[in-house]
Amino acid sequence: MSWPGTFKMAECGASGSGSSGDSLDKSITLPPDEIFRNLENAKRFAIDIGGSLTKLAYYSTVQHKVAKVRSFDHSGKDTEREHEPPYEISVQEEITARLHFIKFENTYIEACLDFIKDHLVNTETKVIQATGGGAYKFKDLIEEKLRLKVDKEDVMTCLIKGCNFVLKNIPHEAFVYQKDSDPEFRFQTNHPHIFPYLLVNIGSGVSIVKVETEDRFEWVGGSSIGGGTFWGLGALLTKTKKFDELLHLASRGQHSNVDMLVRDVYGGAHQTLGLSGNLIASSFGKSATADQEFSKEDMAKSLLHMISNDIGQLACLHARLHSLDRVYFGGFFIRGHPVTMRTITYSINFFSKGEVQALFLRHEGYLGAIGAFLKGAEQDNPNQYSWGENYAGSSGLMSASPELGPAQRARSGTFDLLEMDRLERPLVNLPLLLDPPSYVPDTVDLTDDALARKYWLTCFEEALDGVVKRAVASQPDSVDAAERAEKFRQKYWNKLQTLRQQPFAYGTLTVRSLLDTREHCLNEFNFPDPYSKVKQRENGVALRCFPGVVRSLDALGWEERQLALVKGLLAGNVFDWGAKAVSDVLESDPYFGFEEAKRKLQERPWLVDSYSEWLQRLKGPPHKCALIFADNSGIDIILGVFPFVRELLLRGTEVILACNSGPALNDVTHSESLIVAERIAGMDPVVHSALREERLLLVQTGSSSPCLDLSRLDKGLAALVRERGADLVVIEGMGRAVHTNYHAALRCESLKLAVIKNAWLAERLGGRLFSVIFKETAFKSTYLYGTAVTRHIRPSRTDACDPEARRSFVLGDVRIGIYLTAKEPFIYIYINREIYTGMSDGTQHRGHAPNRVFKRGRSHLRCFISEQGPLPTPPMGGAQSGSPPLRCF
Repeated sequence: MSWPGTFKMAECGASGSGSSGDSLDKSITLPPDEIFRNLENAKRFAIDIGGSLTKLAYYSTVQHKVAKVRSFDHSGKDTEREHEPPYEISVQEEITARLHFIKFENTYIEACLDFIKDHLVNTETKVIQATGGGAYKFKDLIEEKLRLKVDKEDVMTCLIKGCNFVLKNIPHEAFVYQKDSDPEFRFQTNHPHIFPYLLVNIGSGVSIVKVETEDRFEWVGGSSIGGGTFWGLGALLTKTKKFDELLHLASRGQHSNVDMLVRDVYGGAHQTLGLSGNLIASSFGKSATADQEFSKEDMAKSLLHMISNDIGQLACLHARLHSLDRVYFGGFFIRGHPVTMRTITYSINFFSKGEVQALFLRHEGYLGAIGAFLKGAEQDNPNQYSWGENYAGSSGLMSASPELGPAQRARSGTFDLLEMDRLERPLVNLPLLLDPPSYVPDTVDLTDDALARKYWLTCFEEALDGVVKRAVASQPDSVDAAERAEKFRQKYWNKLQTLRQQPFAYGTLTVRSLLDTREHCLNEFNFPDPYSKVKQRENGVALRCFPGVVRSLDALGWEERQLALVKGLLAGNVFDWGAKAVSDVLESDPYFGFEEAKRKLQERPWLVDSYSEWLQRLKGPPHKCALIFADNSGIDIILGVFPFVRELLLRGTEVILACNSGPALNDVTHSESLIVAERIAGMDPVVHSALREERLLLVQTGSSSPCLDLSRLDKGLAALVRERGADLVVIEGMGRAVHTNYHAALRCESLKLAVIKNAWLAERLGGRLFSVIFKETAFKSTYLYGTAVTRHIRPSRTDACDPEARRSFVLGDVRIGIYLTAKEPFIYIYINREIYTGMSDGTQHRGHAPNRVFKRGRSHLRCFISEQGPLPTPPMGGAQSGSPPLRCF
């Protein structure tokens, strides 16, 4: 991102052997607040200096405000006052850790080092980790300016560590480039197991590294024909000395004017050979026979194709040799240039026949700096934590500051930023996900859906005034609240304008990412919980209503009560301050309450109505344990969720109630839920005994978002789900059950319910405002048996699992997981029901589902599918009868 200049650095003379002979910019205009943020609290540094770009990394402690809640101390009091709030709120300072990564041109390195030196206050280290070729070139300059000893780190080790870090911690880090798509970036969902993979680093030459674990990798090949070859030959051919200018020439060239194509060699006969006439038969082939001058653009394009095709074929051969289908490309040759990514992608697709995927990284330029930092921080074990990208302080992919014109951009340096916040607890997958590698949290990809993108961006813009107003009102005693709120408005508005122009800037654009970006920006300007007072008031009102609601429910017959409980859940979900249709009502009508919300609900049949199936299920045996993801505070959790929880407890079902770790809109937080549960337990013996006996457990999700990503949940929650054997998951609310997780496949029964509180979305779904989603999904175990010609199947990952190896691979459009036993080739197979999209040979086996054969080239996977339970022995013979079948999930 290019930033407008607001601060003038003092001129300084070049000094130190690292600067001799170099043209270093000694006067640069920088905005320190926006680039070297929180530098006064920096603790540790690392730097990666390449041929033209410097990447600086530092760790800092960030002090910010958080809203804390705690019960009032009623000791010495006979009774509580009737209208006393249920708890008190205090705003406290909290210190968290943040990683900062800054990328800038080498011409500014001396000025930047001077700025850092002048603003360092609390650094704890005397050493700076350094990598890249410039670590040697600028060593003396760095040591002189910063008074820190330069500790040089191995380039490849740093790249691998950096790559592992971003793949594990940044959702939608990897993407494929599709030339003719709009937009051309297609982001990949983070795989829960990132290993093994191939990293192709294209610098001056090419290095190809197979990465097997966090610490085990090996150099498996390379080439001297790389980015330096393109740059050097390009300079000779075009007299263009700058790399980016050479790529710009290539983007405007036509390689077929220089290259000899297949049709030039064979004419129309190329079709009989099964070849495309547009394939390159000989790079620069026409230059030997044509008596003409070729344009710089055409020669640059031909050269780019020649280098890219060579690298692509080499990478493809190594991927096949090592049975890998994920290949990540990085290095200065890539640098996010569309023309380079397009040629690399074409080459990989052509030589692998689509079986190997060329993947690129949003933060490819930072890998070395991240790795160098991690090497220097090994004693603190940063990998034991989970980290999250801070959208408020990070530049987007290929984004530029909207307020900066071309003339300003030409005069100022290009500074690209990435910030990562350390999360309090490690995040992991929900163990109940049916197929974690294929899980996608978001229901709609706004990057793809232009109509929805336009609507939601406008929606968030129009809501901005209300958010600013609410933020100021939440801090009536703060003298600078209005000023900070305006800064928030400007920052978030600029983010929205960037996303209008480049929806791929922060990965896949979704309603969830728009909400999360807004929360990040609010936190950036010390508005940690703008709805804290609203939640406090609504929780107090709802708690006073709780005994009456429970008495009314208990007076109903069993079947009538079940419907009333579901309607209560839905009515409670209406109270969502994040929905404009609701916030307008709540602000204009202070008497709008639980009964009024019930009357707003759509009458049955609902827009999505599985209530009859749910009622039938309740007539069966109780669930063992229910995991419930709560949404809003106040009426929602107290009058909607807790009566539902109470009914499950009475049926003999244990309940895990999961709430946000941190605030977002008026969503209930874990700390608030503890106080609410304590107050309810004082009124209700069912809840009281369940809490005492640990049949009702309140846990935090690890999230501070209005939406829900089931692949990034608190590790403690995941462990509890396993320990208690949860067999029912309930997800409520538009953010958690509609914007996200509507299509989430779980390996247990699930309930997804919400009230649609947005008229545009309701109409798009075929309903109206306050339409109801009540989606019950039962899970049936599927048993499969099979055999495979395994030597032709290339697994995409292997987990150590002795005596079995778990493998996952793709045949056609179907992802298949297997447990490969020692009795190879006889295997037990598990798979999502997507297997039914395969080809069938129509045969039956013992009355079970058809025998299906999947083929890919010479690879065959044959399996039998059964929902009637396991067969006594694998149907294809050869395995011992004592071998038990592996249940689907």
